[in-house]
Amino acid sequence: MTAHNEAKKEDIAKIVLMPGDPLRAKYIAENYLEEAKLVNKVRGMFAYTGNYKGKRVTVMASGMGMPSIGIYAYELFKFYDVDTIIRIGSIGAYDESLKIFDIVLALEAYSDSSFAYVQNGTKNYIMKADMDISNKIMGKAKELNIIINQGRIYSTDVFYHENDNIDYYNKKLDCLGTEMEAFALFHIANVCGKKAACLATVSDHLRTKEELPALEREKSFDKMIKLALEAIK
Repeated sequence: MTAHNEAKKEDIAKIVLMPGDPLRAKYIAENYLEEAKLVNKVRGMFAYTGNYKGKRVTVMASGMGMPSIGIYAYELFKFYDVDTIIRIGSIGAYDESLKIFDIVLALEAYSDSSFAYVQNGTKNYIMKADMDISNKIMGKAKELNIIINQGRIYSTDVFYHENDNIDYYNKKLDCLGTEMEAFALFHIANVCGKKAACLATVSDHLRTKEELPALEREKSFDKMIKLALEAIK
């Protein structure tokens, strides 16, 4: 148990799926897991442990932003002996080829955040996902005929940008889109010697201004959820 997680060590599985939204964690547990048990509700950051086709898995929310996922990921890796965390979140698209509901597998996360430097002095603007887990996701996507877009994404500290230079991040830095957590997750996995990957569904497009309402973001990412669960079973 920690100040942020009331679960006992044995309540948490070795593999954790991590959406940002606590209500998405609840949705996944209720619709995909057998014998799901609520093991944490501190600060409303729900965590459920159950079984998916015989595989024990925990689904736990991370909240929004690098500081939040940094806390939960570190504690899961360090104090709960979790081996793998797969973020299953949303992403705002930059790239013109992406559409609403498209799935992105982040192989790298670029960030101009100071998160890694402050956390342990790392001076690196790019963090990489674990390729063993990422390759399993790619293989399962092919098997299930699910199209995924692979590449680099931008993890930002700021949601409301006054000067959001889309072309800089997309054209110059090759980022497919933007979210707020993957860079920190990949960094913490590296620090702890563990594995992390990131799947994200396009919930809005920064060029076309299309976007999904909050309820759809909570309950309409089933293709991504199924892909993540099938990749770990």
